[in-house]
Amino acid sequence: MSEHLSQVETPSLILDLDRLDRNLARMGAQLAPWPKVAFRPHMKTAKCVDVARRALPQGGPIMVSTLHEAEYFFGHGFDDILYGVGVSPDKLPRIARLAGRGAKITVILDSVAMAEALCGFLAAGGPPITVLIEIDTDGHRSGVRPDAPELLEIGAVLSGAGALGGVLTHAGESYQARSLEDLHAYAELERSGAVQAAERLRSAGWAAPVVSVGSTPTALFAQDLTGVTEVRAGVFMFQDLVMAGVGVCSPNDIALSVLTTVIGHQASRNWIITDAGWMAMSRDRGTERQAVDQGYGLVCDMAGAPIGDLIMVSANQEHGVIADRAGAGLDLSAFPIGSRLRILPNHACATGAQHGAYTVVRGEEILDRWTRERGW
Repeated sequence: MSEHLSQVETPSLILDLDRLDRNLARMGAQLAPWPKVAFRPHMKTAKCVDVARRALPQGGPIMVSTLHEAEYFFGHGFDDILYGVGVSPDKLPRIARLAGRGAKITVILDSVAMAEALCGFLAAGGPPITVLIEIDTDGHRSGVRPDAPELLEIGAVLSGAGALGGVLTHAGESYQARSLEDLHAYAELERSGAVQAAERLRSAGWAAPVVSVGSTPTALFAQDLTGVTEVRAGVFMFQDLVMAGVGVCSPNDIALSVLTTVIGHQASRNWIITDAGWMAMSRDRGTERQAVDQGYGLVCDMAGAPIGDLIMVSANQEHGVIADRAGAGLDLSAFPIGSRLRILPNHACATGAQHGAYTVVRGEEILDRWTRERGW
């Protein structure tokens, strides 16, 4: 007899396998017109080799956000790894140890100072490390502008040490998109900026074979990848309410949820109290600035279908408060103490980070349990 969600201790992180597979297939279909463009999924959301193998059944390149993740995935057979956070000098010995074990490690940086530090490390006998210069195409976070003088200064330092691999950008501002036209525009801004930066390096006489772009919105809505050699994305595997608010997916595409138990009611306030607070959901309120504020998450039944306009309106450490979005009255008898609900998260990365494992399901049937790896 198979195990049912009603038997799981709560709160628990639930992964809907059918939705995961549909999301993976969608990305595959999106990128199919560009067979020469490599796909490098970002594992910062998944943090799980079982998910990685689902995304890359034949193996392949991955991106990670911590060196612990790099070591973990390398230990499970993934040896082409992009460390996608700006590298600092203190990280170099650990990266070198991983490279010395046979990993192909690529790092990113955006300053002359760090380029000089890395090249000094290599000159002192460090193993070969490929470097991509991080490009800022939309003012989102870090990186150098495609037309900045610093780009060529960094390129000169890296090229002199044989470490220059190309350029990388992340269209983080695509999360601000609110229309199909916005999504297409952000994807083109990302592509054109990265290609411009690579062409400037090549015009200066340096090889820049890699042009790496990526975010879930731009990867799924790119219309042109001319000049791009690699696409990256991560949250697309799971999707979340922020992505739904951007227009990338619908709530029915979200593969991740938190199973919670009803532990009480506040009838005078039309509140349902559950055992999943911000320790289970995270503090992320990423939909707060979107057209539809989903509170701490959208409430679903045990099968994962949204229930009316119920959201988690507030959260304490281990208590979640569920109510109608507009404050309408509820039939609390429909949610007796001990009943179960599933909450779709605002931010899959943040909610996932609160948990050590996935309970993998199809509908309400438990198929497996997959461990998530955490740490820096």
